[in-house]
Amino acid sequence: MNIAKKNIDFGCAVCAAKRGQRIARAGWNGKGMFVFIRPADQLDVHTIVERVKSLPQSVKDFFKEKYPLTHPIADVTQLPVVHFGEYFCMYAADGSIVNGWLASQTDMLATDWCILD
Repeated sequence: MNIAKKNIDFGCAVCAAKRGQRIARAGWNGKGMFVFIRPADQLDVHTIVERVKSLPQSVKDFFKEKYPLTHPIADVTQLPVVHFGEYFCMYAADGSIVNGWLASQTDMLATDWCILD
């Protein structure tokens, strides 16, 4: 993992993450871990109901009931869309992605943040 900039505070690290860069703390025990921001997105209701695997069926059922498809889809651009806000994710030491990562107070006050290439 190449470091583009090191020994920065959390505020600078967040600004880098907002620009799409990966950030990490030098003091983390898990090697290779980093944080990034998953950008905001929007998906049409049909995609949510029929294709998204990461939502519970009860959420899909909610959208299916709220926005019933009364006729075959002719124009996808006419479907209602659901907006997903941006959020922090962490690439963990075990290779998994942790959605909704939250910084601890120690993380927020640390000055050993790095911007990664």
